[in-house]
Amino acid sequence: MTAAVTIALALTMNIDPVYSSLDAAFGGRNYGDILANVSMVVGIYFLSRAIIRAATPDDMGARRDTPGIVLLGIVIVGLVFSFSFISTHGSSTRFMLDYGNQFPAALYSAIQFVYIGYVVSVTGATCFRFRAGMSRAYYRLAFTFIGIGCALAVLLVTLVLVMDTLHLQGQLDAMRAVSPAYDATVIAAMAFLCVGLAIPPVARRIVRHRESATQDELVRGLGGVWEKTAGMRQDVRLQLGVESPRQQDPARKLHRMLVEVQDALLVEPGLASSLDIRELRVLSAAENYLAGPIDHGTKVRKGRGEGAL
Repeated sequence: MTAAVTIALALTMNIDPVYSSLDAAFGGRNYGDILANVSMVVGIYFLSRAIIRAATPDDMGARRDTPGIVLLGIVIVGLVFSFSFISTHGSSTRFMLDYGNQFPAALYSAIQFVYIGYVVSVTGATCFRFRAGMSRAYYRLAFTFIGIGCALAVLLVTLVLVMDTLHLQGQLDAMRAVSPAYDATVIAAMAFLCVGLAIPPVARRIVRHRESATQDELVRGLGGVWEKTAGMRQDVRLQLGVESPRQQDPARKLHRMLVEVQDALLVEPGLASSLDIRELRVLSAAENYLAGPIDHGTKVRKGRGEGAL
């Protein structure tokens, strides 16, 4: 949530009418630019922490990141410090184009993008390192996309630093020649990151829909078995509060029915003779489904990983 809010703020501040209106309220001192860039580095840090927590096994990514917070604070101070030495003359929606020929402006840009490059490189390396341990294919695909997006973001940082250096040296034609590569890399990096982050929730929704349909089918099939077994013995019925079976979700209802059927067959083994082949197959299917390798609604691999994205 922190990453979403701060990155959204940074991107919104880069909309020219928004920037101009806000900066006018600040007296045309381009404070909107420093606010947007500080918001961006804060957002990138928290987005990186979220992805790393999702990718790493166990609680590796959940440890308090004191060095990371300290580094973020140093970067923010560096941005404010270098910005204060930039000589400006009125509000500008093209801040680096207008003032990038000044050394403090080049330093201002370099501090921001070197930090972003470092953060996304660590994030991308973490994604590629742990992606093979994901239990589900769509998580592996998601972290592959995120890792590629991070690699493109590192390339983007390199291009920015090259353009800043060329601008500082007055080689404007060379800087403009690099600009198309910069634009294409921005689009590609954003596309891969957005797709990678979108895959897990979309895939989980699809999986939940499929599992719900399977559970409904098993509940209907198990109904006859339950009537012949648990329905005949009130002493094996579970007392789970006041919730009626009709109010239970399919997974809970399926589990409750199966437990009651198994208890009934344990108490009175002779009831099994009343079940035909089809009913025995339904019972076996329900048992295999609930005792399968995937713990429905959770992750197999130890870690924060797959549920965090």
